[in-house]
Amino acid sequence: MSTRSSTSDLNALLARRAFGEVLAITEKMTVKNPRDIAAWHARARAALGVGRLRVADDAADRALRFGDNTPDIALVRAVIDSRLGRSSAAIDRLRALIALSPPNAIDATLTLADVLHRAARHDELEALIAAGGAWLADPRCAIFTAPVTIRHDPQGTIQSLEKIARGDGEETLRRLAGFQAVRMLDSIGEYRHAFELASHVHASTGAPFDVDGMIDTANDQLKFLERVSLKHGSRAVEPRAPAVEGVALVVGLPRSGTTLLEQMLDRHPDISGIGEYDGVTTMAHSASSTGFWPSQLEMLDHDAAKHMQAAYLQGARVTQRDATKWFFDKSLNTWRYLPLVAAVLPGAICFYIQRDPRDTAISLFLSNFHRTNVGWTRSLEDIRRVTSAERSLVARSLVALGIPHETIRYEELVDNPSGNMLRCLKRMGLSMDDRVLAPESNARTVMTLSHEQVRRPINRSSIGRWKNYEWAFAKSWGDAE
Repeated sequence: MSTRSSTSDLNALLARRAFGEVLAITEKMTVKNPRDIAAWHARARAALGVGRLRVADDAADRALRFGDNTPDIALVRAVIDSRLGRSSAAIDRLRALIALSPPNAIDATLTLADVLHRAARHDELEALIAAGGAWLADPRCAIFTAPVTIRHDPQGTIQSLEKIARGDGEETLRRLAGFQAVRMLDSIGEYRHAFELASHVHASTGAPFDVDGMIDTANDQLKFLERVSLKHGSRAVEPRAPAVEGVALVVGLPRSGTTLLEQMLDRHPDISGIGEYDGVTTMAHSASSTGFWPSQLEMLDHDAAKHMQAAYLQGARVTQRDATKWFFDKSLNTWRYLPLVAAVLPGAICFYIQRDPRDTAISLFLSNFHRTNVGWTRSLEDIRRVTSAERSLVARSLVALGIPHETIRYEELVDNPSGNMLRCLKRMGLSMDDRVLAPESNARTVMTLSHEQVRRPINRSSIGRWKNYEWAFAKSWGDAE
C-alpha cells in the first residue's frame, strides 16, 4: 500500500469516526515504519477522538518531529494541549496558527474561544470576539461566544442556542448548543423548560447504550468477589505486580464531587492532579484481551500485570508535576475496575466520593456527556440503575479487595473541607496545607463539565439542587440514599 493510498484510506476511516480501526492500523504502520508521518498524524486524531490523550500526545509529537507542518496537526496538537490542561501552550499555538490565515482558521479560532473560556481568560475572549472575523458567521459561533453574550443578552443567547438545538443541523452542534441552553435555563430558574429541552436533546442526539450489559458486568464482578473471597479469605485478589507508591485514584460517578476533590488535592505541593486519565480503562482493555477479566482475574499472568502497571505509570507521569510525591487520577471509570486496580496497582489508595444520588442524577441528566461512552445519562431511570449498581459494587469491592481508602460525602466535604482534607492527607502520609482549602485559586485548567463551578470558593449552591426537579423523579427512587 502506497503512502498516498494509505493516507486516503486513513482519512476515510477518520471521516467515518472509525477511530478504533485507525488506532489498530496505525499501530502496525508505525512499527513497520517508525517515521511514517501520515500514520502518526492519523493516530493522533484517532486517539483524540476516543479520549486517549496520552496516546494522542505522543503521536502528535512524533508527527511534528518527523516533519508534519500542516495546519491540521497544529490544531490537533493545540486541542491535545488544552485537554491535558496546558492552556497557555494551547493558546500560544492557536494564536500562531491563526496568524498564518490557514484553511482551518475558523476551526482554530473557535477552539481558541473555547480554551480562553475554560481557562477563565474572559478579557481575552471578549477581545477575540470584538476583533471580529469570518469565524463569527460560522453556525458554531453561538456556542463559543455564549459565555460573553449571556452577560448582555441572556434571553437572546438562550433562544439562539435553543434554535440550533431544535434545528436540523449537525448532531454534535445541536447537542452542544442544547445543553449549553439547558445550563443557562437552569441558572435562571426555568426548571421545567430546562428539563424538557434536555429530554429533547437526549432523544434527538443520543445513541444506543447497553445499560443492561453494564450492570451485568458489575454483577459478574460481585459474583467473582464472592467466589474468590470464599477461597482466599480477607483479601479477595492477590497482587499480580509489585506494589506502587504515590498513586491515588478517585472512585465515584461523574458529577459526584470528583472535580472539587481533585482541585483541592492538586493545590497541595506534594500532589499532582492528572485529570481524567484513561490509564485504568486501557488496563481494562488489556485485561479483557487476556480472557481473564473479570471472572478469572486470579489467573492473570504476572508479566502481563507488570506490563500493564508500567504502561499505566508511564502515561500518568506525563502530566504529573515535577517534585510531587503523589499523583491523583480522576478517571471516572475506576469504580468499574476495582479488582483490576487491586491486582495491577497494589498499594494505590482510593478516595470514594458519594453525593446525594438525586443531586448527582439531575446534574448528569442536564449535562452534555459523551453520548456513546456515557450514554446511560440519557434518562433518570437509567441513571438510577447505574447508581444502584455502582454503590453495591464499590461498597463490596473496597472491603473485599483490601484497598486502602477513604469514603467522602460531598456534602460533608463542602461543610467541613478542613476535616475531610486532613483525613485524605493523613491517608497519603502528608501534612495539612491550607492551600487545599482554596481550590478556586488553582490555575490548572479544568476540562470537565465542572470547570465553571470550581472557579468559585467552596459553597453549598448545588446541594439539594434536585428539589427543583422533584416532580421528575419516579417513585422507584424512593429516598435514594
